[in-house]
Amino acid sequence: MEKPTVDAARSAPGADALRERRAASLTEAPASKPRLISDPDDYIEDAAVEAIGLSVWYGSKQALADVTLRIPRNQVTALIGPSGCGKSTLLRSVNRMNDLIAGVRIEGEVRLDGTDILASDVDPVEVRRAVGMVFQKPNPFPKSIYDNVAFGARINGYAGDMDALVEDALRQAALWDEVKGQLKKSGLALSGGQQQRLCIARAIAVQPDVVLMDEPCSALDPIATQRIEDLMRELAASYTIVVVTHNMQQAARVSDRTAFLLAEDDLVGRLVEYDRTDRVFLNPRDKRTEAYITGRFG
Repeated sequence: MEKPTVDAARSAPGADALRERRAASLTEAPASKPRLISDPDDYIEDAAVEAIGLSVWYGSKQALADVTLRIPRNQVTALIGPSGCGKSTLLRSVNRMNDLIAGVRIEGEVRLDGTDILASDVDPVEVRRAVGMVFQKPNPFPKSIYDNVAFGARINGYAGDMDALVEDALRQAALWDEVKGQLKKSGLALSGGQQQRLCIARAIAVQPDVVLMDEPCSALDPIATQRIEDLMRELAASYTIVVVTHNMQQAARVSDRTAFLLAEDDLVGRLVEYDRTDRVFLNPRDKRTEAYITGRFG
């Protein structure tokens, strides 16, 4: 008998409402094309995520202003820019993690498969089932390797073959062969690179559509970094990947598209340029982009 995979996690109770709404939105007539930073002839038809006029404030401090971009499905999109330019704010808007910050105010839209996830009647918990996140510092739970991966499926009511689910997620995260004989071992006992891959396995075990990564390699050595980069490319076959990085070489290596954000004199982050990665790095349209990627500031 063929073993079930993490796809079965999608049938968990309570996971259908947002998905049904998104499916309905895909059958509607497409909206008019929003303003683009990149070549207007290079319009992204199949966007998994779309921000439209997105602005974010933390209290009275505006962090992000009028960001509009479409993130293509099953590709890796990199968000680059100096510290404080709004990269992580934009990333956290895609799964409503900003909701957890006191005093946050958001204007505009963030669409997941055409559905505005910022709408008042959308449950942020359902959004986070569809949009997983991997953080800058590996943060495995103080549980066994097995229980780390199974955690999300359990709380979502998954009733299938949990062993198969855990194995499949660990295989996708390129960790199974290293830990298959020690699944009861604490996740905290793994190396830094292994811990980050465990966190990736935990994120994909509930089979999200989008995986967000906030500087996932910043605390890792070069060998572990290469493994995570290779993994990002592999995962893009099944998931839409959005990664924040300060490493220009990493963005050039792993991403299909790159968005450059910048906060200038008013300290408000804005989207300066968004295009295919080869264009951004080899023939940027904006002089500020060229100055940043060549190291003249940042």
